[in-house]
Amino acid sequence: MVLPFFGKKPVPAGSPAPRSRASTGPASSPAAPSPASAPRSSSSRSPGPRTEASSLEFTVAGGDLSRVLAQCADKVHIEEGVEEMSPSAEEAAILYANGGYDDARSVLEHALDTTTLSDARFALWGMLLDLFRLTGQKERFETLSLTYATEFERSPPAWQDLSLQVSRGSEAKVQTVNLSGVLGAQAAAQFAQLIQIGMRTGALRIDLTRLRGTDSAGAELLLRAVRGLRRAKIKLSLVGAPNLAAVLGGMVKSGKRENQTIWLLFLEILQYTDQQERFEEQALEYAMTFEESPPSWEPPPVVTDSQIGVESLDVEMSDTYVLEGEVTGPNADMLRKIASFAHNRTKVEVDCSRLRRMDFVSAGTLFNVLSQLHAQGRLVVLRGVNSMVAALMQVMGVDQVARIELRG
Repeated sequence: MVLPFFGKKPVPAGSPAPRSRASTGPASSPAAPSPASAPRSSSSRSPGPRTEASSLEFTVAGGDLSRVLAQCADKVHIEEGVEEMSPSAEEAAILYANGGYDDARSVLEHALDTTTLSDARFALWGMLLDLFRLTGQKERFETLSLTYATEFERSPPAWQDLSLQVSRGSEAKVQTVNLSGVLGAQAAAQFAQLIQIGMRTGALRIDLTRLRGTDSAGAELLLRAVRGLRRAKIKLSLVGAPNLAAVLGGMVKSGKRENQTIWLLFLEILQYTDQQERFEEQALEYAMTFEESPPSWEPPPVVTDSQIGVESLDVEMSDTYVLEGEVTGPNADMLRKIASFAHNRTKVEVDCSRLRRMDFVSAGTLFNVLSQLHAQGRLVVLRGVNSMVAALMQVMGVDQVARIELRG
């Protein structure tokens, strides 16, 4: 569902203008405030643990966050009667972003003891139940789910253990990444994610069965990924390697000095098949064509069936960008690569269902990237965001430049 729990109406799909959380007064002021006074950081409301977060500075679209919002003021549609996020929800979101899980829980529980407005209580409940899922507190979750169901007369969210401990425990299994479509330069962001998965788990299984083809730029991305993972001693299995080898074999011609990257990928993929004789023949043809030594036959370590995890990750070359794990620190490259992924797209879909946490600085970086895409007229949809991260995104104004859809 689309972020309704803060008393806001969702932005219709394809809407060119963001919604405003501001009052109906002037949308901009003569002098933009400093980065430390980013939208609704609420540090002025209470002297609590948000002092450190509110003093952070980051560059946003050539200036500070408030200045960007002011520059977009003429595009903002003011909705009458839109209710602001409660200070307690803001505080809990920032505490969680900084890793203060227990403090965030205390703030939410205290707020539920003192808050009476139905919409505000619904938002706080959503955050608290998600916090229990994110920290693996099943008993507390199930106990309070009954209270939630009684108060709102609706089914509570289903229990899912989204804790970091579970994430780490699953790393022993090899994740399968399913590639499909046609490889091209626009797939750079997806391959960055693919490499991160392999480096994190120590092994990776890539299914090439649904891959229809590649150009030179896409071939170079796959070649670098496969070689890089092998050099890093990452166990790598390529399902459907013979199918891709057949496609690549039809793209190379002996004696014609062109498509060298396709040639090299062809030889690399053949090493993930049982066709050593064919590899040796093609390696000789490569040497004669380009007058240089070909790669040697080095079959990779085999990933056994017992190592393969149950879940798989679909990486369609033209559909969805994935954010996962914990995005922290000022140099969040995976956030900046969203801009590359958005190339030639009017609608940019970002899967956040495996995103556990994002810190204050990274949320600023995300706003920076998405505000530029919004200014270009692109619709960005963040899908499957947990309530704690969604609240931080709203604090930082991300909901003004993208559509946020909550995790179920």
